[in-house]
Amino acid sequence: MEYTNEVNPTDPARFEEMMQPGPDGPIYMVNLLKFKDKAEYEDGRETDLTGRQAYELYGQAVAHVLPNHGAKFVFAGDVTFLMLGQVEELWDEIAIVSYPSRADLVAMSNSEVWQEASVHRTAGLAGQLNIETVAAGFMQNRDAS
Repeated sequence: MEYTNEVNPTDPARFEEMMQPGPDGPIYMVNLLKFKDKAEYEDGRETDLTGRQAYELYGQAVAHVLPNHGAKFVFAGDVTFLMLGQVEELWDEIAIVSYPSRADLVAMSNSEVWQEASVHRTAGLAGQLNIETVAAGFMQNRDAS
């Protein structure tokens, strides 16, 4: 399996698909995050922040806007070990966020707060994978909170 870390969407077809209604019910976005050693801002500003620190600024801002869209953090944790499988390099962190629907994710991503905070996201990330998931059949009738 090959993969490509990205910071922003590059495939127009995938972006168009993201604008479609998506699955019924809640979605859970699994974020596999890879940080830059040193944050690099697109506007050229000088900084002593690490990539992780810049991303944390983004995360703090987004944490305040998620409830406005019915979303919430489910889990965040540092990647410490690859137990099964093989990759050249591990991601640094995994975060899972639940949204009532894909439309709520898109609305949050279009919010002014998200747009302003995203400069820190871009400065801090070397790349990431965002994976949309839904509860598996045996979990659909359970409360995932």
